[in-house]
Amino acid sequence: MIDIVGNTIDFRALAWGRPGDRLALLLHGYPDTAYTWRHLGPELAARGYRAVAPFTRGYAPTGLAPDDSYRVADLVADTLALHDRLGDERAVLVGHDWGALTAWGVAATAPGRFARVAALAVPPPAAFRASLTDRRQLRVSLRQIRMSWYVGYNQVPGSERLLPRVIPALWRDWSPGYDAGEDVQHVLAALARPEHRRAALRYYRSNLGLLRADSPTAAAQQPALYLHGAQDGCLQAALVQAHPETLPAGSRHLVLPALGHFLHLEDPALVNRHIVDWLDADLP
Repeated sequence: MIDIVGNTIDFRALAWGRPGDRLALLLHGYPDTAYTWRHLGPELAARGYRAVAPFTRGYAPTGLAPDDSYRVADLVADTLALHDRLGDERAVLVGHDWGALTAWGVAATAPGRFARVAALAVPPPAAFRASLTDRRQLRVSLRQIRMSWYVGYNQVPGSERLLPRVIPALWRDWSPGYDAGEDVQHVLAALARPEHRRAALRYYRSNLGLLRADSPTAAAQQPALYLHGAQDGCLQAALVQAHPETLPAGSRHLVLPALGHFLHLEDPALVNRHIVDWLDADLP
């Protein structure tokens, strides 16, 4: 575990590899922690990267932020600050779930800051907007609204009190058949205190306008690797399959059969290979 001084809060992070090697910044989502990268981190370190996986703002042992500071723009600012502290023009960025949304935000507002970007399980906001307004996608849209019940639930005051029951259910639904016992324990430890549980839900409560066309993170400008599990119980792969034009030009998009939302944990060897191949593509 390492400590990193950020712009407004201090971070704790897991790290693999040697300081000074090419930075790979790995961002987790909800309901998850930096331990989600326990397979990819060592793989990257073995290939000459310094892999750093921070606990994002609000997730212990990283500090809390003010209640109104959990917007994607704040997460993007954190990511750029971590890059300033640890990286250079060779650095690469990988994000899953909210980490993926953050990666899309970086690709929209600071394209080129990271040499390579990879996003897992959550497409650019433009893909949501296109699918939800496409009459041909009505069946997909209605199914996605049902699958996203937790977004509405997370808006309810006091809903954080039931997270110890809700979080295991989300892992079961989102990655069917995967044994998430270790992961759930890490999440419950990171959100053991009420203030951290509220912080985790602030990500949802502070970003209701994320799908607007004028959102500052709506249009990614940098090519990215985008991976999605075909059996994802959180977000349908069809959201992007129907509108591939919402991915930045030059991107690579793969739907991996039999994998769910936490695809990088369900089949680390396969997912790591795709990520490493993409990250290494610009190396001589």
